[in-house]
Amino acid sequence: MTITDPVTTDLTDRWRDAARPQGSAAWIARADEVADILAVDAVERDRAGATPHAEVRLLKDAGLVTLLGPVAHGGAGESWDTAYKVIRAVSRGDGSIGQVLGYHYLWAWAARLVATEDQIAAVEELYTSNNFLFGGAVNPRDSDLTIREDGDELVFSGRKSFSTGGQISDLTVLEGVLEGTETHIFAIVPTAQEGIVFAGDWDSLGQRLTESGSVEIRDVRVPWAAAAGFVDRVFQPLTYNTLNVPAIQLVFANFYLGIAQGALETASAYTRSTTRAWPYGGDNKQHASEEWYVLEGYGELQSKIWADEALLDAVGAEISGVLHAPREELTERRRGEIAVRIAAGKTRIVDDGLEVATKVYELTGARASASAVGLDIFWRNLRTHSLHDPIAYKKREVGEYVLLGDVPEPTWYT
Repeated sequence: MTITDPVTTDLTDRWRDAARPQGSAAWIARADEVADILAVDAVERDRAGATPHAEVRLLKDAGLVTLLGPVAHGGAGESWDTAYKVIRAVSRGDGSIGQVLGYHYLWAWAARLVATEDQIAAVEELYTSNNFLFGGAVNPRDSDLTIREDGDELVFSGRKSFSTGGQISDLTVLEGVLEGTETHIFAIVPTAQEGIVFAGDWDSLGQRLTESGSVEIRDVRVPWAAAAGFVDRVFQPLTYNTLNVPAIQLVFANFYLGIAQGALETASAYTRSTTRAWPYGGDNKQHASEEWYVLEGYGELQSKIWADEALLDAVGAEISGVLHAPREELTERRRGEIAVRIAAGKTRIVDDGLEVATKVYELTGARASASAVGLDIFWRNLRTHSLHDPIAYKKREVGEYVLLGDVPEPTWYT
């Protein structure tokens, strides 16, 4: 059975009689179960490129979609610290599905980032009680969606070239600018409506199952009362509103780490089972796993990944504490310091992850380059999304903090 088949009874019922996970470790263990299922045919599903409806069903059945949702509405009420580790775990099995889940967590938290208390309560009850998945049409490199007023409604129109989650989402986050102003407005709308038209044109080297293609927004109507964070049509700003970028940059770093862990795990299994020792080195070994250069290579790569994991865990705990604290408490300086540490973590895992995804070929041998082995999926996935925004700018942010004591000002990418 593959995940692209219709969801079978065995898969759907997998957790029906299982105890609900309690606590962070149990939820991460559940995510590891999901990763193990996804890893079985990740390469085949990647090549088929089918819309991942069954994969999303798996996330929902496992309870991972409502991980951050309120307990009162059936969610786990877990922290962002746990969510980052769950994203990482799922990405070990399938980087595309880890990205979908990570973006969902960010957009599910969008109400808490910018909305009023009443709006937060309504959105969290809606998505948690219905086990809904979020997508978002908020690519800042495109022109903003145009918003016009029509009485008590806002009407969104325009095009976005990227919209991760696409047609597998139940809810879509829209963002645009009100005509005649510089006022940006976020709103959450049902995905299944005539005014949201997905082109199905996602055709990238990696992360092929993320449904990240373009979308047309055609006169999608939203009540003014649903404009996130607006009271009497006036936005109520907080520094907390700007945590969306650091939070999602750490989402990126964690699914990069999961992809790198998956590469190392897959390659080491191949080396143990299949790679042959080199018989012409003068210090011949019976098994490849006894070769000194193979042992050294895996030791070096694993050491780097462990170091990256420690850094991402530390900064994950740091931003989690801020995300779950009262929104009014966050200062600009504190926000900037967290953003710098996230930039450092992202810098390290991009460099180290790409090294892992490349060097594993040297440790597995020429036969491991066969398409049937599928080691290329890890490099393709990591290489594709790590181009999201130039890593050189993240390195510069860290350097400015070290030399000048400056923290990055909030933008769409910092």
